[in-house]
Amino acid sequence: MSSTLFDKIWDSHVIRKINDGPDVLFIDRHLIHEVTSPVAFLGLKSRNNSVLFPNKTFATADHNTPTINQHLPVEDPLSANQLKALEENSAEWGISHWGLGHQQNGIVHVVGPEYGITLPGATIVCGDSHTSTHGAFGAVAFGIGTSEVEMVLSSQCIMQPKPKKMRISVNGELGFGVTPKDVALFIISKLTTSGATGYFVEYAGDVFKNMTMEGRMTVCNLSIEMGARGGLIAPDEKTFEYIKDKQFTPKNADWDTAMTYWKTLKTDKNASFEKELSFSANEIEPMITYGTNPGMGTGISNTIPTANQVEGGAITYKKSLDYMGFSEGESMIGKPVDYVFLGSCTNGRIEDFRAFASIVKGRKKAANITAWLVPGSHIVESKIKEEGLLTIFIDAGFVLREPGCSACLAMNDDKVPAGKVAVSTSNRNFEGRQGPGSKTLLASPLVAAATAVTGVVTDPRTLLKS
Repeated sequence: MSSTLFDKIWDSHVIRKINDGPDVLFIDRHLIHEVTSPVAFLGLKSRNNSVLFPNKTFATADHNTPTINQHLPVEDPLSANQLKALEENSAEWGISHWGLGHQQNGIVHVVGPEYGITLPGATIVCGDSHTSTHGAFGAVAFGIGTSEVEMVLSSQCIMQPKPKKMRISVNGELGFGVTPKDVALFIISKLTTSGATGYFVEYAGDVFKNMTMEGRMTVCNLSIEMGARGGLIAPDEKTFEYIKDKQFTPKNADWDTAMTYWKTLKTDKNASFEKELSFSANEIEPMITYGTNPGMGTGISNTIPTANQVEGGAITYKKSLDYMGFSEGESMIGKPVDYVFLGSCTNGRIEDFRAFASIVKGRKKAANITAWLVPGSHIVESKIKEEGLLTIFIDAGFVLREPGCSACLAMNDDKVPAGKVAVSTSNRNFEGRQGPGSKTLLASPLVAAATAVTGVVTDPRTLLKS
């Protein structure tokens, strides 16, 4: 019987099927951070349970961490308490913990792949919706809630209904200045934020095969923003090369054994999906959002659609544009911007900083722009320095901050003030996502860079050298 990649991984991890109910799924890797784990550990203790497999659980601090002066005590009391709880709980149960000051600390969905915690064919969960990032390696990875974090800690299993399967194919060659972030935002704009609800998405076609692992992570990261339970891409030689010789990957004979299995991880020729979608690469240009959800995006050279051109109610659509201060039919190019954020688990990898540098090199940051450049990990930070990117940033008037989630969400000191507009390389643009009253335009690192040096929304193709 023909099977999809998703079927092969999911079905091989089912411990028990419950009639007319969920599957009991074994979890290979459990990633935890300081926000969704403290209550889970309290529940664990109140039930006199223990952590079943501490060696399969990995903790890192990211959401609440400051991105400057990380050597100093954290000032916000709630953040400090959560960070302390993560450290103490990890120590009590023998869980690997990468807290502030640890060289391996960083955003959970950046450091997981960097150290080989993320592997093809694995089931991976975390109390964070963007766990879908790890699907870039051919893993079944998805976010879970706090009660489910407790369930996995105590049993290494989770009860989940098996999602339906969708395949999204994009074929052809991407145009000049078009990045993986643009591909993802384009797909979300076509499906809307609910178009993949109930599905696990496999990405296929030329565009994804040609992407770097960093690019694939960006795409899978944003799967959740179209309602999907997760997204994944079949592993290939790029995948194997990326993970080889990392700290937690198999070594020697175990590597050979793993490779034998990993090479079977692809969808069979006649396997079926409940839904199939196909797009052409030449339909995609640099994207930018104009509203208050990730599906409200458009090609940067287009105008803001009218209400009758989009799905959903006209009243809700008008409310979104009113919040942003935009009108139907306006061009996004030239819109004034106050903040630019480069970072997050979506675009906080070295490839993203290289892209940003390709535009700001030899230019200067616009005087009206406050820019936050935040690497996703210390490895990314080190590469920025080793490759000379930091010199480019400093010469252009930018400052590099320390690793963390930063301005992706308003849970640390990096908050966009009320009424201010930010071009952000992160994943969500809901009302107040980056700070109460803030306004977010999601875009690629190239669009962010072009905006940072001009002070207004700018098509990066006008500044790039072809």
